[in-house]
Order: sequence, then structure tokens, then C-alpha cells
Amino acid sequence: MIKHFFSLQWKSFFRSASFSSNLVIKIFMAFFALYMIASFLILGGSAYYLIEEKLQLNALEVINQYLFYYLVLDLFMRYMLQKMPVVNIKPLLYLPFEKAKVVQFSLWKTAISFFNVIHAFFFIPFSVVLIINGYPPLQVLAWLMAIYALLYCNNFINVFLNGVNAILFVVFGFIVALGTLQYYAMFDVTQYTQPVFQYFYSVPYLAFVPVLFMVTLYYFAYKYFKGNLYLDAGLALKHQEAATEDLNWLNRFGSISVFLKNDIKLIKRNKRTKTTVLMSFLFIFYGLLFFTNAVEVYQAAPWRFFAAIFITGGFLFSFGQFVPSWDSAYYPLMMSQNIRYRDYLNAKWWLLVAATLLTTILASFYLYFGWEIYLTIIVAGLYNIGVNSYMVLWGGAYVKTPIDLTSNKKAFGDSQAFNAKTLLLTVPKILIPIILYSIGHYAVGPFLGYLLVVLAGVLGSAFKDKVFNKIEKVYKAEKYKTLVAYKQKN
Repeated sequence: MIKHFFSLQWKSFFRSASFSSNLVIKIFMAFFALYMIASFLILGGSAYYLIEEKLQLNALEVINQYLFYYLVLDLFMRYMLQKMPVVNIKPLLYLPFEKAKVVQFSLWKTAISFFNVIHAFFFIPFSVVLIINGYPPLQVLAWLMAIYALLYCNNFINVFLNGVNAILFVVFGFIVALGTLQYYAMFDVTQYTQPVFQYFYSVPYLAFVPVLFMVTLYYFAYKYFKGNLYLDAGLALKHQEAATEDLNWLNRFGSISVFLKNDIKLIKRNKRTKTTVLMSFLFIFYGLLFFTNAVEVYQAAPWRFFAAIFITGGFLFSFGQFVPSWDSAYYPLMMSQNIRYRDYLNAKWWLLVAATLLTTILASFYLYFGWEIYLTIIVAGLYNIGVNSYMVLWGGAYVKTPIDLTSNKKAFGDSQAFNAKTLLLTVPKILIPIILYSIGHYAVGPFLGYLLVVLAGVLGSAFKDKVFNKIEKVYKAEKYKTLVAYKQKN
């Protein structure tokens, strides 16, 4: 029976409506997977020698020291990226298939997920190198079994966390706080977690504790899904006290206030938009990779400006690129009403501008690295407002991807969001400000570079009406293609 389910999934993959159209993307993802596998394989085989010979430290102890953060990061990446292995349940429920088999297939499908397999290419070579260098095979294998059991625990925890945003974000924030305290040598949590992972090696029978925990999680996941495997699962209404939001303070914006209210409510009430806001917030810390001089190649001035564009434009890029897809569920209804496209686009623009201003203010902690660093961020924010805010709206007209607001599926983007026109519009978003800054920086100095970028942003703001006329014409020209695209669910 399980073999039959895999056969159905295989046929569904190759017979899907999007298979041929997205074949290039699938090939690219396959090459990326091979690259990740090769990277983990090389790192796993060389980690022992790099730590022992270069750092003069015990390799196993160093790996155990940072396993806590590795497992937490793995859980977070699973939550954001891993798709839940849900088969097409409703057609199967009409057929004489045992519920137990359907649930087992759904859960065991996670066992061969890329998020589980990829870790083997690091930990297995690392364990082999440990054995080659004289570590007792039994103890090494016990340690490997315990670590992999914990990774599978993450797999089943992720199944339960699917849809529970608040808990995960609180935990992730706590972990970020722990990492910050460790970075500034105020509190090192690894002093308490490292001995736990070391025990799995020094006391081999303790490795069965994570295995038992993994089996327990699997059992509860199995019982939960089996108990909820029926046609109208999730259809019962939840009775709770209703709360209305008038957002009357937005009325000062006139005719666009209706759309602004709708967008704010959309962001507050839906899983996908909440995830987008979180991603936008995390972009603020992107500059730490460039401004801390942690990576030598990123110390060049153009790279710093590249980082500043994303620091201030996280929401602009992640939310703006999917306008009007955020409204895909009711877009046909909107288009049947007597609304002005200009008001609709203006509301989106003001939302993007407000978010850019807010992130620029929140990024003021970069003053710690010097006032010139924060000046770069302010200049990049002005360019995002004066130019990139138009570019993302313009590119959105060519993105015809309906969005499921109740799901995090494809929360990091969609292959249909990339086409020749959207890629062409990427040039003024990123390359032009970097080129302008580089010309001024290397010709005279950094302040000329800042001036050229600011002038571009000011000119963009000055010609807002003309640019919006062009964008409005594009949206009207693409209107009916967009309506047809939103009706296609596969």
C-alpha cells in the first residue's frame, strides 16, 4: 500500500500542470541540492582536521559545543521552508484505504525529506574520520545515532508547529538573545548544552534517550493525524469573542484609506503575511554580515551599500513583489467594483514607504559601527523610497501567482514570480544604486557616491505622478491575464 502511495505521488509530480513550465526552476533546484550535498560532504570530511590542526582544539568537543545552535537553526529552517508531506487526502478517503496507511505514508515521507538527508553528508563523514583517527567505533556510532535522532525529533516537532507562529517566534527570539549574550561574553549557554551532547559519546547507552523521544513524538503525531483524518476536519467553526477594528486614524488619507485598512488587517490576520513581516524584520540584521568585517570580501564599499539596500528594503522586496497577489482571493471581486487603480496602487506605495521609514529607524543601532555606516543605510532608504518602491509595484504587475494567505507554503518566494520582465526590473533595484555609489566613491570619495544615489531617489520622488501613470497603464494592460491566472489553482 505504501508503495502504491509513492507511485501516486510520483505520477502527480510529473503530471502536474506546472511541471513543464517550471522545469528550468526544478533543474536549478536539483543543482542547488547537489551543491549543498557536496558542501556538507567536504565540510564533514575536513572538519576534524581543520579543528584539530588549525585551531588546536578537540574536534568532537567543538562540534558538541555548537550543536545546540545547529539544532535550533535546523528547526527554524524547517518551519520556514519544509513543506508538510500532505497527500491529496480527500480523494483517498472515498476509497477502501486504511487510515493508518495514509497517515503512515504522510509521516514516513518526511524521513526521506531533503532536510533530513542533507545532515547525513556532514555527520557520517565526520564520524568516519573520528573512527579513522582512533575514536572507539561503538561510542562514535552511539553519538551519531543520538544526534540523528534529535534531528528527526525536529522533523516531528515541525509537524506540530505548523501553524503555531507565536510559540516558535518567541523561542527563536530567546535563542537570538542567548546568541547575543554569548557573543558579548555575558552568558554562554553552550557550557551547559555541550556536556549533554558529550555524554552521548562518553556514555553510549544514553544515546537511546533521544531515540525514545523521537519514537514518542512519532506516536503522538500518528495519533493526532489519524484522529483528524476525515473530510470535514477543520471545518467546524471556532467560537470566540469577535473584535472589530475600525482603524479610523487612517481616514486622514482620504480615498486610499479603505485600501490601507484592508492591507493592515490582511497583515495582522493571516499566516503568510505575518511570516513576511518577520522575514522583513530579520533583513534588518543582514548588515551584520557586512559591517562587522566578519567576511573579508564584504569589506569593500559597494558591498556595504548592497547590504544597506536590503536592510531598509526587506518589507519592500518581500511584500511589494507580490502586489497584487496578496489580494488574489478577492481580486476578481475588486476588479468588478468601481474603484480607481491609482488609489489601489497609492495605498500599496504608502504602505511600502512607511515600512521602509520604520526599518531605517530601527536600523539606527548600526551607529555602533560608525556614523558613516548609518549614513549609508539612510541613503539606501531614500533610494528605496524614491525608486525601488515604484520598481516593485511595476514588477508586481507581471507576477501572476495566487497566494494562499493561510499557509506558509512558498513563503520565501515562488518560481512563477521570476520571468524575463521581473528580472529586467531587478536591475534598477539593486545594480543601479551600487553603480552610482561606486562611480562617486572611486572617482572622488564616498560622499559623492551618497550624493548621486540621493539625487536618484529625489528625482524618483519628483516624478512620482508620471511613473504612476506608467505603472497604472501596465496594471490595466495585464488585468485580464492576472484574473485568468488567479483562477488556476495548480
